[in-house]
Amino acid sequence: METRLSKRLGAVASYVQKGSRLADVGSDHAYLPLFLVENGIIDYAVAGEVVQGPYQSALTNVVQAGKEELIQVRLANGLAAIESSDRIDTITIAGMGGRLIADILESDRDKLEKVKRLILQPNNREDELRIWLEAHGFQIVAEEMVTENQKFYEILVVEAGTMELTPLEQRFGPYLLQEKSTDFLAKWQTELGKLTQSLEKIPAQHQEDIRLLQDKISAIKEVLDVS
Repeated sequence: METRLSKRLGAVASYVQKGSRLADVGSDHAYLPLFLVENGIIDYAVAGEVVQGPYQSALTNVVQAGKEELIQVRLANGLAAIESSDRIDTITIAGMGGRLIADILESDRDKLEKVKRLILQPNNREDELRIWLEAHGFQIVAEEMVTENQKFYEILVVEAGTMELTPLEQRFGPYLLQEKSTDFLAKWQTELGKLTQSLEKIPAQHQEDIRLLQDKISAIKEVLDVS
């Protein structure tokens, strides 16, 4: 039976180039590498998973699909799943916090030397991930925002290079900011509403908290062009 992907993972898959050798970190059920192998986009993948339950699930799914020669399922933390003999050139990390993704990349930076493309889908703290990438010799070459089950997901496509991001680009994404898609506007209108409500509840004596929230609100209003 052919593997089907969620809208979020489908968007991640669309940035994997044909013929890539993939490592999917935090692969969960190995749906992403299975989909890519089944559709002839890649012919080799490592599915890395640090948690025993999802690791067993990934192993079962790969065996049931008869793809165990093409997909190596490994119980390992982060990039430790990758071995030099894998000749990995593409890494996907989806469904984790931006800070955690940055930590995973930081902890095994030597394994990134021959990697041509990272496709990252942080669930939060996207700005912290962009700041880390900017400081460590990476450039964002594409971004996309997708909505699924009333949640907003940002996808960053990253390659080796340099970039200089403004504070607004760090927070909102250079390409997302340029495009201002319907999903992008909806996400930040929702966020603006939440922050405005939070601001009303902060006691007057907490001036520092008030100032931080006001700065965040001002930035969103600037991007949305609302007063």
